[in-house]
Amino acid sequence: MKTFHRFLLLWVSIAFSTALVAQTPATAPNNSRQLTAEKMWGLKRLGDPAITPNGLNAVVPVTTYDIAENKGLTDLWLIPLSGGPARQLTSDKASDTQPTVSPDGRWIAFVSKRGDDTENQIYVIAVDGGEARRVTNIPTGAAIPKWFPDSSKLAFVSEVWPDLVRWEDQGARKKERAESKMTARVWTKAPISYFDHYLDDREPHLFSISRDGGEPTAITRMSGYHLSKQDYDSFSYDISPDGLEVAFVAETDTTGIDSNFDLILLEACGCKPPRDISANNKADEGSPRYSPDGKRLAFTQQRVKKFYADRTRLMIFDRGAGTTVGVTENWNRSVDGLVWERDSRTLLGTIDDAGTRRVYRFRLDGGVPAAVTKASSFGALALSGNGKGLVAIRQSFTEPPTLVALSPRTGAATKLSTFNDVAMAGLDQGKVESVTYKGAKDADIQMWVVYPPGFDATKKYPALMLLHGGPHNSITDAIQWRWNAEVFASWGYVVTWHNFHGSSGFGNDFTDSINPDQITMPYEDTIKAADWLIARPFIDRERMVAAGGSYGGFLATTLLGRKHPFKAFVAHAAVYNLFTQQGADYGAETERFFNFWDKPEEFARYSPHTSAGNFNTPTLIIHNQNDLRVPLNHGVELFNTLQKRGVPSKLVYFPDENHWVLKPQNSLFWYQTVRDWVATYAKPGPY
Repeated sequence: MKTFHRFLLLWVSIAFSTALVAQTPATAPNNSRQLTAEKMWGLKRLGDPAITPNGLNAVVPVTTYDIAENKGLTDLWLIPLSGGPARQLTSDKASDTQPTVSPDGRWIAFVSKRGDDTENQIYVIAVDGGEARRVTNIPTGAAIPKWFPDSSKLAFVSEVWPDLVRWEDQGARKKERAESKMTARVWTKAPISYFDHYLDDREPHLFSISRDGGEPTAITRMSGYHLSKQDYDSFSYDISPDGLEVAFVAETDTTGIDSNFDLILLEACGCKPPRDISANNKADEGSPRYSPDGKRLAFTQQRVKKFYADRTRLMIFDRGAGTTVGVTENWNRSVDGLVWERDSRTLLGTIDDAGTRRVYRFRLDGGVPAAVTKASSFGALALSGNGKGLVAIRQSFTEPPTLVALSPRTGAATKLSTFNDVAMAGLDQGKVESVTYKGAKDADIQMWVVYPPGFDATKKYPALMLLHGGPHNSITDAIQWRWNAEVFASWGYVVTWHNFHGSSGFGNDFTDSINPDQITMPYEDTIKAADWLIARPFIDRERMVAAGGSYGGFLATTLLGRKHPFKAFVAHAAVYNLFTQQGADYGAETERFFNFWDKPEEFARYSPHTSAGNFNTPTLIIHNQNDLRVPLNHGVELFNTLQKRGVPSKLVYFPDENHWVLKPQNSLFWYQTVRDWVATYAKPGPY
C-alpha cells in the first residue's frame, strides 16, 4: 500500500464551482471582529529568517497578498533583536526570498527574478541597505544560496542538462524547447512528475560563484550524484567551516522506482572523488549540518525503507575518525530543523511533539533530549555565529507566524515582529484547547477543539470535524492558511482536529500502526471523536459535518461508505480509488508491503470506492487540474458515483491550482463554497 502524502499536510483553501455557477450564501454576515477568509489573506506571512553573525539583527522575508491582483509579493526586512522598528531592505516589484547573511556580516544574499531576468538569480545587498546587485546570470536559474566561510563566494543550486558543459548551450536548449511547436514529452524511467509539474531530463547540481559575479564553478556536476529532482531546500546541503568540503543529500537509486537518499561528501572544488558515508543504510538520510569546530557532521537517518514517516534519528559523523554514531537511538520522536550550538557539543532542533512543535536540545554525550520550549509551536531556528542571538518563527492557532528571540536555556521568547499586531488586535478569536479521548485499541488520541468567538456552553452548537492529511502528519498548534480552524469557528461551529492513529509526533509505533491498513483505526478514531463531541452538552448531534483533504479526503470517503453521524462531507483532493492512485507522481515506486496484483482482495478492502453501494451522504468534492499527487480522476470518479446513486453532490474544479488552492481569489471562493455547503446541512450558530 502506498501512503498518500509524504511530508506535506494536504489542506487547501478555495475553489471554483463545479456547475460553474456561484452559490447564494446561506449564512449570516460575519461579525466585524471575527477572522474571515478575507482578513486572513490580509495578514502578512513570514518566511524563514536569517541572522547576522553578531546576533544583533535578523533578516526576514515578509509576504503581502494583493487580492485584487491575485498574487503575493515578498520583501526582505531587517529586524533588531534588541527591539525597535523593523526596516524594509528590498522593495522591488519582484519577490525577494531565501535570505542568507555572509559570515563577515556585511552582505545579504537572496533569490529574485528582477528586470530582464527570465529565471531566478542570486542577488546581494549590503546589510546596511542600498541597491541590490545581481551575482548570477545563468539561463537555468539559481536558488538556495549559501556563503562560503570567507564571505568571498556563494554556493547555489541550478538545474542543468548534464550533457551540456557551456552555459550558452544550456540557454540554447532551454530556448529551443520553449519555442518548439512540437510539445510531446517522453520518459523511459520514472518518476515523471512531482506534485504539480512534470520532470525533465535536467539534474539539480551545486555550483559556486564569486560574490562579485563571474563564471560559476561546478561542484557536484562530475561527481556522479545530484540533488533530488523532486525537491530540495536549504537542508539539502551544507558547507564545512573551512570551506573545503560540501555535504549534500543525493538520490542514489538508478532505477527510478526504488528511491534512496544518501549523504555524500565532496571537496568543494569538485575535483576529487565523492564519498557516500551512508551507503550501508537502505533508508533515507538528510539535513547535513557541520559543527562550528568542523570536527563533526550531524545528519538525520531513517531505518525503515518505504515508510516516509519513519522516525528520523540524529546521527553524528566524526570527520577525523570516519565513524558514525546515533545520538537519539532510544528517543521516540523525529529530529528536524537542526542547528549547532557554538560549543559543537550540543544541537537544537524543532520537533513534532504531541501536537506541538517544540525546540529541543540534543547532547552528543547521549543525554536525554530536553525540551526548551513548551507552549506554542516554533520553527525555522537561526543561531548567530557568535552564539549570542537565537531567533525562531513562533505560531499557534491564534497567532500567525511571528519572529521571536529565544533564550536557548529557558525557552523564553521575546516577540520581535509586529507586522500583524494591528490586524490581530481587532479580532475576537475562539478559545482553543487540547483534549484527549480513547480511540481505537483504547489508545489516547489528542484532539484540538476550537470554539466559536463568544461561545456559550449553555447553548447548542453545530460541529465541524476536520480530517488531516498525510496520513503521517499531525496537526500542531499552528495557523493553517489553507484550512483555517479559526475562520471555520467564526462561522458558528465548534471545530475539531484530531490526531488519529498514524499521526506523527506520538511515537513511531503509533505512526506506523496503520500500515498497510490505513482505514480501520483512523475510521474508529474518527467515530470515537464524534462520540466525544456528542457527549458534550453544547453539541447538537443533528448538526455535525466533516471535511478533509488528500488523506483527509480519503478518510471522508471512507466514512461515506460506513456508519457515521455526519450530515454532510467536504472531500478535497480525496484519494478515492486506490487502484487508480497508481497514476500519482509516486505511483511507480516499489511498495513496502504488496502491489494490488499481489493481493487484490485485501487491496480492495483498503479502497473507499469499494463501499460505494453505501454512499448516501451529501458531499462537496473539490479537485484541481494540476494536482499530480492525487490526480483529477479521483474527484471525477467520486462525483459521478454520487450522481449515479442520486446523492446530493457538487464538484468544484480549479483548472489553475495544484494539490492545494494557493491563489487569493480562488481561496476566497473555496472558503465561501465550503461555508455555504456545510451551512446547508448543519445550520451555523447556537440556539
